[in-house]
Amino acid sequence: MKFGKVDNPEIINFSLPATHQQTKEVLSNYEPEDFKDVRIGCAKWNRTDLKNFYPRGTKDELGYYSTRFNSIELNASFYRMFPEAQFEKWADKAAGDFKFFPKVPRLISHLKRLNDCETLVDDFVTNMLPLKDKLGMVFLQMPDNFQPKFIERLEPFFKHWPKEIPLAAELRHTDWYNDPLVASELNDILKKHNITSIITDSAGRRDLLHMRLTTDTAFIRYNGANHKSDYTRLDDWLEKIEEWYKMGLKNVYFFVHQNLEEASPLLSAYFIEKFNDRFKTDIKIPKTL
Repeated sequence: MKFGKVDNPEIINFSLPATHQQTKEVLSNYEPEDFKDVRIGCAKWNRTDLKNFYPRGTKDELGYYSTRFNSIELNASFYRMFPEAQFEKWADKAAGDFKFFPKVPRLISHLKRLNDCETLVDDFVTNMLPLKDKLGMVFLQMPDNFQPKFIERLEPFFKHWPKEIPLAAELRHTDWYNDPLVASELNDILKKHNITSIITDSAGRRDLLHMRLTTDTAFIRYNGANHKSDYTRLDDWLEKIEEWYKMGLKNVYFFVHQNLEEASPLLSAYFIEKFNDRFKTDIKIPKTL
């Protein structure tokens, strides 16, 4: 993921902001106890991006990936409207309790910009259903230039979205977070419709670290900078997740990106091992070559 890439990551202050008061209020509705679901994975599974991850001769990349990780950000669904048959093929190749986290197609988010897209949404949801129990949380990513002046488009979209399928949203324009009134209005809408607010950790966009949960789920898109600080940043996230865990956090969906994706499995393996040690979980740790 090139979003938020900087040429000199060593000059960035990567410290995580304090937890927002809203997060404390949201999580106070839940008892601090074991996590319900934890998914940690990469954003891509193809050999071109994940160099040196697959053993020589591997033909089924998704099948192999799913034996090493428990989840994947399905960014492929952003670029085109795949038919039911394709989702069924993906589901058949994925092992065990593996889950896909599909991105809403750009036809809906970037081209239609949430306007008059009910039929497209219905088609997308119908096509995803063959994933069955391998369907995780779907996520909507709006373009950088989708500004708060378009806020009236959000609620109709969320109302139409089927409540049975959990949805997260990533809004990238900085004004969603810089204006307290806008931020409050946005968060009221997200909470009302049980939409998880994605937290994006990228070197060049520290403003997106709002630390403001809207549900009992932390959906974090972590973009490393291919720099030694990538590992200490992950350590900081473990501290933050533990803070929220003690407040009542139930689900963690953490996806690792890199400017050069070949390092993503290494970072993910590091994070999973540390996560297991800290929370006494038993998430599979991917072996890397």
